[in-house]
Amino acid sequence: MAIGKRIRFFRTMRGMTQKQLGILAGLSAETADVRMAQYEAGTRTPREELTAALARALDVSSQALTAPCIDSGVELMHMLFALEDSCGVKIDSVDGEFCLRLDNGIDSDSLSMLNEWRDMAMLLERGEITKAEYDHWRYNYKGIEKMSIVGGDRM
Repeated sequence: MAIGKRIRFFRTMRGMTQKQLGILAGLSAETADVRMAQYEAGTRTPREELTAALARALDVSSQALTAPCIDSGVELMHMLFALEDSCGVKIDSVDGEFCLRLDNGIDSDSLSMLNEWRDMAMLLERGEITKAEYDHWRYNYKGIEKMSIVGGDRM
């Protein structure tokens, strides 16, 4: 199950044990490690309230925990096909490199989000933000942020 893999990913990234994470999310110390092991293994699925508590404990958005899990090339291809169907994403190549293009009919909110992603990636590439800051932005992304990026300054 995707959520279990995402929980494990963020937990290990934060250097936490299953018991530590469970306790921070409000589980009892007696059962925290067992329940977290069950969630990570996919034998149990946390309810919405616990998912939110886990997200807070891991300093990520709930959406970051529930993002689709793509473990194989076939799963990646089907996700891309779904994006083609729903958002007009097209495969192309530029200067011999593969790229994805968006249909010109895509809504302006989606374009704004992609512009925001590009701006943050450029700040990282130029060394104006750290990888940790970039990852924090990605893992806590909830939509268009009220952040102005002018000359590399974050307002």
